[in-house]
Amino acid sequence: MCQHQPPCPSADSADREAAHLVAHHPEQGWSLLCNGVLLFEDTGELLPDGQVVAPHRPTAAQPSYSSIGGQEQTRLRSP
Repeated sequence: MCQHQPPCPSADSADREAAHLVAHHPEQGWSLLCNGVLLFEDTGELLPDGQVVAPHRPTAAQPSYSSIGGQEQTRLRSP
């Protein structure tokens, strides 16, 4: 049970990855979050109920638009 204030997001919420780290093992490629989610370095997840969340890394850079000197500029950025 989470003792953080404010409480960490639950494992079934959309922002579950925002929970505090309980254990971090980068040499093994995983981290355990306060809500019981196992987060893997490839962005895959294992939820406490055994459900698997497939990796969700962005596959390509997304365009970013900015206006400089009245002209619209396009550049690539990582999400």
